[in-house]
Amino acid sequence: MTESIVSLQNVSRFFHQGQETIRAVNDVSLEIHRGDFAVVCGPSGSGKTTMLNMIGALDDPTEGTVSIDGRDLSDMSHSEKSSFRRDRLGFVFQAYNLIPVLTAYENAEFILTLQGMPKAERREKVMELLHRVGLKGLENRRPDEMSGGQQQRIAIVRAIVTEPAIVLADEPTANVDSQTAAQILDLMETLNREQGATFLFSSHDRKVIDRAKRVIRMRDGRIEDDQIVGTD
Repeated sequence: MTESIVSLQNVSRFFHQGQETIRAVNDVSLEIHRGDFAVVCGPSGSGKTTMLNMIGALDDPTEGTVSIDGRDLSDMSHSEKSSFRRDRLGFVFQAYNLIPVLTAYENAEFILTLQGMPKAERREKVMELLHRVGLKGLENRRPDEMSGGQQQRIAIVRAIVTEPAIVLADEPTANVDSQTAAQILDLMETLNREQGATFLFSSHDRKVIDRAKRVIRMRDGRIEDDQIVGTD
């Protein structure tokens, strides 16, 4: 059986608006396995982004447990969660979230620097990945000197350079055109296939859903369908 990377057990996330309780995620149990290329999809307000934020240790569940690599996130302190996000989770956001004053190379290197990796080792890893994603020769450009697709590629390198347990991608194709979106998805598929990188997307983009090997559909805070839809 494929190893489980993420485990949600009876997880709920509630918000209060005045007298009303909003059940953004409602009693969800889910396993994400090593090597998954999965998408959580559903209409706006279905709970997909909230669930991704809990898996990413950005939000705490109101009820239930979220475990990654066998570690219960609720047992961690705030600083332990910060270190865990840095070392074991990769994030790709629709807004890229790059540091504007840093170059492409420096953005990709940033987390490795925080981890204390030696400079020569950092450079070898970062340069290899930047070349692999088609950014050779653009290492010294800042984000505002690059296209949206190029910025998203930097974000992908930053997400995978630490070899995380899982890469969480929230609407990664939202701010790029169709051709660039296809190229980004090609890249992620290659990383999944050749390096075994585990990806979990939150998206309503049909291009992402059609590429996924596993489609998890949410509605009203619950999982209404979970299907394996493709294999290599």
